[in-house]
Amino acid sequence: MVQLLTLNRIFYAAATLLCLVVGTACNNLSASVSLPSPAVDEAAATVKQEQTAVLSGGCFWGVEAVFEHVKGVKNVTSGYAGGSAATAHYELVGTGRTGHAESVKITYDRAQISYGQLLKIFFSVAHDPTELNRQGPDEGPQYRSAIFVANDEQKRIAQAYVDQLSHAKVFQRPIVTQIVGPQAFYEAEQYHQDFLAHHPKHPYIVINDLPKVENLRKQFPDLYIR
Repeated sequence: MVQLLTLNRIFYAAATLLCLVVGTACNNLSASVSLPSPAVDEAAATVKQEQTAVLSGGCFWGVEAVFEHVKGVKNVTSGYAGGSAATAHYELVGTGRTGHAESVKITYDRAQISYGQLLKIFFSVAHDPTELNRQGPDEGPQYRSAIFVANDEQKRIAQAYVDQLSHAKVFQRPIVTQIVGPQAFYEAEQYHQDFLAHHPKHPYIVINDLPKVENLRKQFPDLYIR
């Protein structure tokens, strides 16, 4: 898998590790923020009812890892959204010219967690919604912040929450998250699935993604599961 990483990720991980060792100031790659709950959300289901959400927030390894530790989430799959089936391959998506964004498809039980709660986690600990066409060490439109809504209800909830957060000025910079209509989701290559679980000591994971999971545990103790 190391051979398949972009040189940018390898260089950034090495540079960040160096600055941590020597104690110089580094960007907070895993900063989290405390956010209000969505004022607009879907009604809780009284019985088990599975729905899906597709979110893009940079490298899918970390976003996948965060939501795999959320109560009520039944499955998380890394993949691509925004482009065609013909270009839904890691090497092509990495060029930034396919229209795809690295994404995750989350299957969740509405009786245990809502779409709005997923968005709250997405905006607070899974990624930085103020970074345009990049996320931490990764640059390009394939790492953009986006919500691929499945229907009008998801669009209404997502837009209302972005408006709510923007009005509350909880971020120092404007939110650049795109809200996009229904798009096909293409599952990524098998070696990307559950990457953090399989490679917990990988430098990129240690620096960028394990802190996100820890922030989830601290900020959402009632929703965090091991």
